[in-house]
Amino acid sequence: MEGNVAIITGAGRGIGEATAEKLARQGVKVVLTDIDQERVETVRSKIVELGGEAIAFSGDVTENEFPSMLVAEAVYSFGRLDVLVNNAGYTWDGLVHKMTDEQFRKIMEVHLVAPFRLIREAAPYMRDAAKKEIEQGINHYRKIINVSSIAGLTGNVGQTNYASAKAGLFGLTKSVAKEWGQFNINCNAIAFGVMDTRLTQPKEQGESISGIPLGIPKNVREQLTRAIPQKRPGTIEEAADAIYYLTSPMSNYVNGAVLQVNGGIYM
Repeated sequence: MEGNVAIITGAGRGIGEATAEKLARQGVKVVLTDIDQERVETVRSKIVELGGEAIAFSGDVTENEFPSMLVAEAVYSFGRLDVLVNNAGYTWDGLVHKMTDEQFRKIMEVHLVAPFRLIREAAPYMRDAAKKEIEQGINHYRKIINVSSIAGLTGNVGQTNYASAKAGLFGLTKSVAKEWGQFNINCNAIAFGVMDTRLTQPKEQGESISGIPLGIPKNVREQLTRAIPQKRPGTIEEAADAIYYLTSPMSNYVNGAVLQVNGGIYM
């Protein structure tokens, strides 16, 4: 994997940060992006101190021009693109009869529309580049990983927007896998369960993004934890391990899959 170039969205903290560090330790040049400029710069500095190569490009993945700017910056800085990890996202919960159009649209934009637009922008540097390599007899694999959730498989009370977006991400993943598999580009999704991130921390801790409260009520989190056969949430490191697997040569024959990482809460 050394010398590969990876874009990781939502890389300012949590799963994105852990994934970036894991890839950088394997010699992957990482392009970090997050809406929180201070956080993503901190992650970049940490990776550079570890001896890795990284650039930070802060911004909102849902902005119209951002996907093209991000991909252009990656190619300008490192000359190629091998891995795309669509990880950025947040939750904005509400019961369906109280949910506004804005709530529904914003969550769809960040979890489904943004990954689609980033994949489309990456096409010249992934699909087109791969076609040329194949013509030259070069057998190099590229990877797209869409971070989804079991909410897209099961639905969630208070999350019609999030569950709809994450379910749509499965369809996007499988369609890209069928279109681009012939070019040695694997597109897979991960259906995470209860992972120990800001999105599942007790809401009482007061975490938020752009003024929108994050997390779930403490009693609901405790109920969910009891329902997991392993009786604990997954760690950020365990989440990053799953993403790492799908970026590595170990998964070269895994395409269009939905990898479930949930401790057995959904089988």
